Amino acid sequence: MDKISLIKLEKLIPNDFLNQIQYIHSQLLTQWILNWGSQPLKFSQKPAMVFSPHQDDETFGCGGMIARKREQEIPVVVTFLTDGRGSHGSDPHIQNKIIHIRKQESLNALEILGVKPSEIHFLDKLDGSLPDLNPEEKQQIINQISELLKLYQPGEIYVPHRKDCHKDHEATYHLVQEAITQSGIIVELLQYPIWVFWRAPLFILLKLKDIRAAYRLSITSVQEKKKRAIAAYPSQIQSLPRGFIKRFLHSEEIFFKS
Repeated sequence: MDKISLIKLEKLIPNDFLNQIQYIHSQLLTQWILNWGSQPLKFSQKPAMVFSPHQDDETFGCGGMIARKREQEIPVVVTFLTDGRGSHGSDPHIQNKIIHIRKQESLNALEILGVKPSEIHFLDKLDGSLPDLNPEEKQQIINQISELLKLYQPGEIYVPHRKDCHKDHEATYHLVQEAITQSGIIVELLQYPIWVFWRAPLFILLKLKDIRAAYRLSITSVQEKKKRAIAAYPSQIQSLPRGFIKRFLHSEEIFFKS
């Protein structure tokens, strides 16, 4: 079953029932990876850059890593690729409000995690547009990312999983990959899953070879800080599926090495 078939299937199943199925699947897959399907990730002293398609993905996916590094004064730079306007529908008036709300929420969340406003960048591409950029727009954003990479010279880069079942997330992965090649820097790339456990049945989109690249990072010391940072996104929490957020409240974060 391909991704298009999965989307069609979702439309046929009542939301409440579908959410229950996705919640159970997400929890089982998460526990399996944490307990048996991953290796411990040694905490690194390398400076990091996090690329987030929307304002909240950075906190859900790697808020614990960010907080641990910042507590040790290790540089962390966060870059948001889109303006996040699409989370509350298509009404232009509401979208303009959401852009400002989500930007402020991201500043609040990252302040909790220890990231200074000067180390946060907004590229402000239209939410939902990343896979469909024309060649000129695509090269422009690759150039922007490449310049940031050359400026900060990170040792680690964090991006959404390449199979994350969200078009902006998957596009972010590929745009950053191209920018790394263009910049010529040598860096370790780690992928953080947001939607893939929720939407992708195991062995259909997520193969065993993908799972073999899984690592787990303990965030016990900063777990409460991450919870507070997640709570700093009220506009998003209220609209996310029931049970979705619970996966990100564990004492370990999951990453995949490329």
